[in-house]
Amino acid sequence: MMTPFTAEILGTMVMILLGNGVVANVSLKGTNGNNSGWIVITTAWAFAVFAGVTIAGPSSGAHLNPIVTLGLALIGKFSWNLVPVYIIAQMIGAMLGALLVWLSHKDHFAATDDEGAKLSCFSTGPAIKNNFSNIMSEAIATFVLIFSIFYIAGPSLTLATDTSATIGLGTVGALPVAIVVWAIGLSLGGTTGYAINPARDLGPRIMHSLLPIKGSSNWSYAWIPILGPIIGSSLAAGLYLLLN
Repeated sequence: MMTPFTAEILGTMVMILLGNGVVANVSLKGTNGNNSGWIVITTAWAFAVFAGVTIAGPSSGAHLNPIVTLGLALIGKFSWNLVPVYIIAQMIGAMLGALLVWLSHKDHFAATDDEGAKLSCFSTGPAIKNNFSNIMSEAIATFVLIFSIFYIAGPSLTLATDTSATIGLGTVGALPVAIVVWAIGLSLGGTTGYAINPARDLGPRIMHSLLPIKGSSNWSYAWIPILGPIIGSSLAAGLYLLLN
């Protein structure tokens, strides 16, 4: 049976496989998608989120992101007791997804000399390195994601008996979050690669350091895709609580 823990692992794994997979397809030497560009990456990342949410949604609510878990806990819509469980599952899923990206593109990693291109298939990095600006970019993008998620709700119907019935959307229910991620990538993602998810960055970065891939894992930057999203999620939760 699918448990919330298992669902978060599998949903995050598929999201990272497809999301980092498109970066590998665009960045690595010799693939059919080589140099196909930013639009391809942002579009596939959006649908990667759609796939992950579709898998995990019925069992866990499909957080797939420690910052989503944190944000929902901050506004009282998720139990703090479950926060560590979800984050551990998300980290495991992100690492497994990154491993699958490496396995599926192993020959192309070997054929690629650019160490930065190979690292980009695992983790994010700044277009222009400036710690303050990079943190602000991640915080602003994450704020948009989390604040939007707070207001994404399934449709409901008030019946004559004054009771409320939820109308299920099935997999279409994952589409609003995917669209938000797509918009963030197109509008705000070019500065830091829009991690907006510490597990999405840290889990694959760990795998990059463990796998037989030449090049630095750029650990000096790794704290920024963690701190920036925490700030953005906290601000989103604070504004939501103020308005509601």
